[in-house]
Amino acid sequence: MRSFTKGTTALLPLALSLFAPLAQAATTCNGHAELCDRLYSNVTFIGAHDSYAVGSSVADNQNQDVTTQLNDGIRTLQVQAHNTSDGVHLCHSSCSLLDGGLLSDYLGKVASWVSSNPNEVVTFIIVNIDNLPITSFSSAFSTAGLESKMYSPPSSPVELSAWPSLGTLIDAGTPVVAFIDNQADASSVPYLIDEFSNIWEDAYDVTDQSFGCAVNRTSGSAGSQMMLINHFLDTTYTLGGTQLFVPKKDKLNETNAETGTGSIGFHVDNCHSIWGRNPNHILLDFYDSNGNAPFNVAASLNGVSAPTNTIAATTPTASTTSGGTAKVSSSSISSGALPVLNGFVGGAVLGAGIMASVVIGAGRVLL
Repeated sequence: MRSFTKGTTALLPLALSLFAPLAQAATTCNGHAELCDRLYSNVTFIGAHDSYAVGSSVADNQNQDVTTQLNDGIRTLQVQAHNTSDGVHLCHSSCSLLDGGLLSDYLGKVASWVSSNPNEVVTFIIVNIDNLPITSFSSAFSTAGLESKMYSPPSSPVELSAWPSLGTLIDAGTPVVAFIDNQADASSVPYLIDEFSNIWEDAYDVTDQSFGCAVNRTSGSAGSQMMLINHFLDTTYTLGGTQLFVPKKDKLNETNAETGTGSIGFHVDNCHSIWGRNPNHILLDFYDSNGNAPFNVAASLNGVSAPTNTIAATTPTASTTSGGTAKVSSSSISSGALPVLNGFVGGAVLGAGIMASVVIGAGRVLL
């Protein structure tokens, strides 16, 4: 009897270890128990287009900083990366037009938030506009302390049915998923996943409210990929032969609404009628313009209750006046930026950064 008791006691830690994962399993994922068993590829997330571009200038796309975005419920963060002398910066078309600072600093803010909110799955969409080597990004993730929290798929592309559930990502301590549009190399940085073999996008720089949901960019088969829709409306100006796309702020009350022509729901319905499923990521400009509206849409699509937090509707300063003038305030562009006059309907006052984009032959400036 004595030896039997001794053996049982010795086996007790092993038995407890077998049950430990069950005890530690997440019971709430992205705010809802129902989402814990849901595959990542079967959830709709609201995202911030150019999430680092915060302010009221023509080059900005958001009212709130990234921490507030996450607190409000944004779960997809899109950024545009540029090469500079001191590392990768988050800029808008040109760093002399809008410089959002070092990628590592931005990632550090996200890392801090993720550490405080371990049951939330967050996604990055990285636009590698300067075609930087993938190792340029891994150093920023490492500096920010995010590397250990990143999900690395066993192979890529990943079939829709092969993505882990939100609960699995959270339980593994890897609730951050990152996609990059080019230069992905799974052999060296496996957590920076090739975007267009796993996700397709519809058109961006849209200037009408049709939001047709046709495939615009992919390197795979859209039917077996996740779906990202660019739900932001632009207006255009022409400067020196370059077409400038800027947010159409005077239509935000319609664009970021739940229903109606040109609304989020309108766009989603178009996608569902074509593809028979909901989009996974919905990118918005000035997501908070209509209060809780975007998050109510996502909750409905995910089949969960609407969020209980209240987001104050914030109306950004219109990017155009009745005379058709686009403006960049002197405080929102780098020092030394000089205004230039465009002859389009009374002229556009734009920063020298736009001119820099023209000089290097960009052909169009994406705002």
